[in-house]
Amino acid sequence: MSTPPVAGQAQGISLALQEVDAGLEGLVFPLHLASSAAGRASATAARSQLNDYLLPRLASLDAPLVAVVGGSTGAGKSTLVNALAGRPVATTGAVRPTTRQPLLLHHPDDVHWFDDARIFPTLGRVRLAGDDDGTTRGSGAASGLTPPRGSPPQGSVPAGGTLLLRPEPTLPRGLALLDAPDVDSIADENRRLAAQLLAAADLWIFVTTANRYADAVPWTLLAEAGRRDVLVAVVLDRVPDGVEEEIRSDLLSLLSAENLGHAPIFVVPEVKLGTDRMLPGDVVQPITDWLRALAADAEGRREISRRTVRGAMNALASQVDDVAAAVAQEQSVGDALRTAVDGAYRDALDGVLAATEDGRLLRGEVLARWQDFVGTGEFMRALESRVGRVRERITGFFTGRPAPADTVAEAIGSGLQTVIVEQAAQADESARRRWRTEQAGAVLLEDVPPWQSEAFSSDVAREIRAWQQDLLELVQAEGAGKRFTARMLSFGVNGIAVSLMVVVFASTGGLTGGEIGVAGVSAIAGQKLLEAIFGDDAVRRLAVIARRNLSRRVDGLLRSERAAFDRCLEPLSHQTPAETLHVLARRLRSVLPTQASAEEPGA
Repeated sequence: MSTPPVAGQAQGISLALQEVDAGLEGLVFPLHLASSAAGRASATAARSQLNDYLLPRLASLDAPLVAVVGGSTGAGKSTLVNALAGRPVATTGAVRPTTRQPLLLHHPDDVHWFDDARIFPTLGRVRLAGDDDGTTRGSGAASGLTPPRGSPPQGSVPAGGTLLLRPEPTLPRGLALLDAPDVDSIADENRRLAAQLLAAADLWIFVTTANRYADAVPWTLLAEAGRRDVLVAVVLDRVPDGVEEEIRSDLLSLLSAENLGHAPIFVVPEVKLGTDRMLPGDVVQPITDWLRALAADAEGRREISRRTVRGAMNALASQVDDVAAAVAQEQSVGDALRTAVDGAYRDALDGVLAATEDGRLLRGEVLARWQDFVGTGEFMRALESRVGRVRERITGFFTGRPAPADTVAEAIGSGLQTVIVEQAAQADESARRRWRTEQAGAVLLEDVPPWQSEAFSSDVAREIRAWQQDLLELVQAEGAGKRFTARMLSFGVNGIAVSLMVVVFASTGGLTGGEIGVAGVSAIAGQKLLEAIFGDDAVRRLAVIARRNLSRRVDGLLRSERAAFDRCLEPLSHQTPAETLHVLARRLRSVLPTQASAEEPGA
């Protein structure tokens, strides 16, 4: 027989379990997938078993065994608990559900093991103070109650999720009995609580009846006990005369099929209860003797604890893998939804930048305002035929007062604003259309408000004005320290900045017909003006900076517009990745067998 892990080994196992707990803690499964609900439930159940059983049990292998008495509605669980205690301690009756709050009975000398939240830390705790005859003092709901450390104040019993604690001198030291709610209770909370309690037990005393021992719901839990290698004892209650062997044989076959063929079967014959609704002591004596033998063997209790821990860890590893599969499914769908948004808004940014580079923004109103600003048609024709002498021509032209530059800047800003708004609208519709093709995406869209074109258009106008201000400051910074002639100064910083805008947007890729010549010459006029002031290299550098600043501002606008989509997917980025969960599951499978096989007597 193996001995308990040494401190360092137990600590290593506990650390592995704590890592699993941390990995499961942040899982919220935000997507509406078929696998998400099951994954969420599995993660919750896994964390409950970690904190209700595995971590507390590893921290105290010498603590009393907790035997949970569970089973179907009306199987006689509370009646059995009373018989094992030797007096009425649990409520019995015909009203269902009878057990609304779990009751834990323990020997008075074991009180320190249960006086805090060592096990079942998520449940409220209320201690019942009993008289010598086992009855609870007082008649009110709060009578005879004393709260353990860290429990709710004395005088009130929480409506649900409460563990009632009671010392019972008739029980042996080293063993506690927990009367659990029905596993098939009509109350959802009772069913959930029953499953939680069974998952946190060292051993199960499963109570069923001669006519209900094959019911599906309890066998779902018994199958889980087989997978976890939990020590199970089955109490076959209310068995009529003459059918015991037939039912026992069939029950044993069912147990063997679930890896529970080793489970002892105790038969309680159908007998008439006394006036106190107590079973005769002799019919439960075999169960009492079995439990007392377990409690009397300290090393045997430890071995049961180790066995249950090993089985629970192996089952937990499989459960974590199942959770990881659900997380991976969400990651896959989430990645597809995020890719759709990325593609839509990337195309929008590319569309805006393309419009600023292929000459489209020098059409119509912008062209007219630019020509008015630069000069007459005669000037443009002269400029077109004698580009080589453009610097002198521009200088000569600007000896007079230039036309205001504001109208050109406004026309450019208006055209740019229209392009950005149109591209953003297309991106929003493209992302929504793609999300509607996925059920999860369609559900998430309920949290994405309708696109606000007017508000966005105002934001775009503000950013364009800020970008144009950037150009003014760029021109001023570049011209600082240069010796402008009076003629250039008469042209003005605004005019120079407008010329830089035209250079930024100038190309002929999107123009047709006569627009090509006009826009091309217009661009040359602006570029030559800038070159005359700053030089060729500086003009190229200024244009690059201006384009980069514009791209940054447009990208910021589009990121703000896609933020509602991103917020819907943000919880996915905070979840533990599926591969990390698989790694944690593999570690669980490896750490406990390694520790157990390495244990030597006296370690």
